[in-house]
Amino acid sequence: MEQIEQPQIATVATLSDEKRVAFFKKTYSHVALAVLLFIVAEYFFFQSEAIVSFALSLIGGWSWLLLLGAFMFVTNYAENMALKSDDKQVHYGALLIYVIAEAFIFVPLLFMAFTVVDGVQILQKAAVMTVALFIGLSAVVLFTKKDFSFLRAGLTIGFVIALGLIVAGTLFGFDLGLWFSVGMVALAAGSILYTTSNMVHKYHEEQYVAAALGLFASLMLLFWYILRIFLSRD
Repeated sequence: MEQIEQPQIATVATLSDEKRVAFFKKTYSHVALAVLLFIVAEYFFFQSEAIVSFALSLIGGWSWLLLLGAFMFVTNYAENMALKSDDKQVHYGALLIYVIAEAFIFVPLLFMAFTVVDGVQILQKAAVMTVALFIGLSAVVLFTKKDFSFLRAGLTIGFVIALGLIVAGTLFGFDLGLWFSVGMVALAAGSILYTTSNMVHKYHEEQYVAAALGLFASLMLLFWYILRIFLSRD
């Protein structure tokens, strides 16, 4: 029986310059919108003492591990929704789910920042450094057009080791310390290179929302650990 060849969908790298630039504009504008939604969600979360108290009650022990597990499940579910469906409404739904979940898991860390001296300034410095690194790393991929897919194996191993350390630290009550956060910043930087590279070499023209979701996830991971580094120095 003769096999019917499936049509090949053109990746972003093969598009004309005009279409490629349009894709990048759509993608990064959606990343910016996701960040704005994250800020709005945090504002409303912090207006509710019940939500803040609930989030803080989950810190430490099995409850924190269960929260991390639930967050990983939501992340995987949202990314699969965005990648496997051609429905734009599904893509936006996935991005919305992920941003709200990210905003909730950030509540304890932001609460900690708000309670220290110069907490607002610390947040601003961490945000500026995060954005600067994100722009710089993205520019490396976009201008060099290098394929960073070779980072996948190293990132997978790194995140598995990091997850194991987080579980061990939570269960046995030891602080992972500054160097763990530094290592996670390095992993987040690698994730930005890898995700941006995938956006160029593996995504097609209509997957800009899915690409934005992946970039937003890497951006927030970077922000989390940069903020932890700043807070540990306070």
